[in-house]
Amino acid sequence: MDENENRVLGEGKLFKLMIKFAVPCVLSLLVSALYNIVDQIFVGNSKLGDLGNAATGVVFPLFIIAQAFAWWFGDGCAAYLNICQGKKATQNVHRAIGTGIVMTVAASVVLMAVFYPLKRPLLLTFGASENSVGYAIEYFDIILAFFPIFMAMNMINGVVRADGSPGWSMASMLTGAIINIILDPTFIFGCDMGMAGAAWATVIGQTASFGICLFYLLRKTKTFKLGLKSLVPDFKEFVGPVKLGLSSFITQMSIVIISLVCNIMLKKYGGASAYGEDIPIAIIAIESKVFTVVINLVVGIVLGCQPIIGYNVGAKNYDRVKKLYLYILSCTLAIGLISTLVFEVAPRGVAGIFGSPKYSDPTLYWDFATKTFRIFLMSVTFTGVIKMTSIFFQAAGCPVRAVVASLIRDMVCFIPLIILFPVFFGVEGILWAAPVADSVALIVSVALTVHYFVKQRKSAKAEININSEL
Repeated sequence: MDENENRVLGEGKLFKLMIKFAVPCVLSLLVSALYNIVDQIFVGNSKLGDLGNAATGVVFPLFIIAQAFAWWFGDGCAAYLNICQGKKATQNVHRAIGTGIVMTVAASVVLMAVFYPLKRPLLLTFGASENSVGYAIEYFDIILAFFPIFMAMNMINGVVRADGSPGWSMASMLTGAIINIILDPTFIFGCDMGMAGAAWATVIGQTASFGICLFYLLRKTKTFKLGLKSLVPDFKEFVGPVKLGLSSFITQMSIVIISLVCNIMLKKYGGASAYGEDIPIAIIAIESKVFTVVINLVVGIVLGCQPIIGYNVGAKNYDRVKKLYLYILSCTLAIGLISTLVFEVAPRGVAGIFGSPKYSDPTLYWDFATKTFRIFLMSVTFTGVIKMTSIFFQAAGCPVRAVVASLIRDMVCFIPLIILFPVFFGVEGILWAAPVADSVALIVSVALTVHYFVKQRKSAKAEININSEL
């Protein structure tokens, strides 16, 4: 961004800036969520039915592992770029971004090398049954081959937003999603390609999104210029982005660990219940996609505001940072409360979008779906505030606070509870683990936030005193 655009971040009306930056980012992330959701909707409504839903569900955590590395490097570079803008020190940012791209591609190659020979045991570990594992492998083989493009697209997309071009970011994701939506029914129904059709629709859409991101990076950047020298790894310059993006990595990997432990528990206790193995796995797969949409609304708002937060923190405009935080919090609460109302009033309607059971007892299927949405997602408002807090701290250059906010809900509270509760309450105990974990983590997140703003207020007063003495 040029100097005039930078000045707007520090002086423009906050609500207008928030709308300008957040709306494209929200749309971009919602479109990103559509990649998996569209697959699941078409698969669930095809002859594959609930076994197809279970298959895409067990592949989802492996998607998240790839996304974890991409967002670690991408979000880290994005936060670093915006803080450097506030400090007016962007001359070496291109080296950090170039290193991030190289590291992302390297990580994708390593993941492919690990996942290909271990795919069957991995998918079984993540909850695939003997009934669904064949479908999962068919889907995963194609998805895995395109990991470098998928990961590079996600990494670069964050940098594009931070460079002051949320519209380009949105356009890249929207193009890919539209292609995916068109190709899914064409391949699944028209060409009778089943799971392979869903996978090919996804990767072709991702490739189109990557192409747009790459074009921007090479031709349209505002704050930095990327050249061949930028791609020579500079790990000293990359230390800042690694620290700032770590909370994104931890958050995503927490989702993977939760999915792993949750699916193991669902398989164990579901198999011992009337529901069997496949119904709980299929329903939680649907829930996770719906949950992703809600959380992406929240994450999109705060990520979209990242350039504003980072610039004003770098420029020490703490009053603007606090005011923007309150705007973001208000939106988060509204999204959470509306979502909770929908899940409590119409759980079957939401789950029904993804098709009806074809291989399971319908009464048991809809019973577990209703319980899942009403119990597991009853505290989604709290979850939104917790996720928002973590990303806010990341954008504000507070990686330790961001990591703590990420870990407390998922690793410290949720995982022990989904192991403990089913011992006493059976498969339904897994569902109650989420609201209890959210309640505890919310208290910690609020405490971290209050302490942060108290500290900033004291720092601002100290600077005023020093300036007055001078």
